[in-house]
Amino acid sequence: MGALSTYDWLLFLHITGAFLLLGGGVVAGALNIAALRRERPSEIVLLYGLIRIAVGSIMIGTLLAFVFGLWLVHEVGYGYGDGWVIAAIVLLVVASAMGAIGGRREEQTAKYAADLAARGDEPSPELRRRLRDPVSLALSYGSGVVLVAILAIMIWKPGA
Repeated sequence: MGALSTYDWLLFLHITGAFLLLGGGVVAGALNIAALRRERPSEIVLLYGLIRIAVGSIMIGTLLAFVFGLWLVHEVGYGYGDGWVIAAIVLLVVASAMGAIGGRREEQTAKYAADLAARGDEPSPELRRRLRDPVSLALSYGSGVVLVAILAIMIWKPGA
């Protein structure tokens, strides 16, 4: 078996990035669901802390998928102006913005939970309300839906 081509390496790194991005999103979503099912602030703080690890995977995956995806577009001979390429880039920006805004809102919830944990670790109706904030949930889970749309675009390359 011969050496891997430039295309093979680029595809490998692009798909690795996609796995890190989507896998991190799945882990973050699962930890968020677990936090929704907890009452004690200390447990919620722990789960939100673990989400930060998933966010690291999401960030690294986004960078790898984006950089090596654009390089692949060039390597294969597609155009940067092709509709599916533009759509994927726009959706990546949208997903990233949604995830970042939702994440900042959830950071405030984590700080509130840490405060409660330090003051007796008793369940709180206000913490429950913050955990179930529909705007935060829509932003966070919406970003995941957009990532699935990007995956579909990458697989089917409509118009290519």
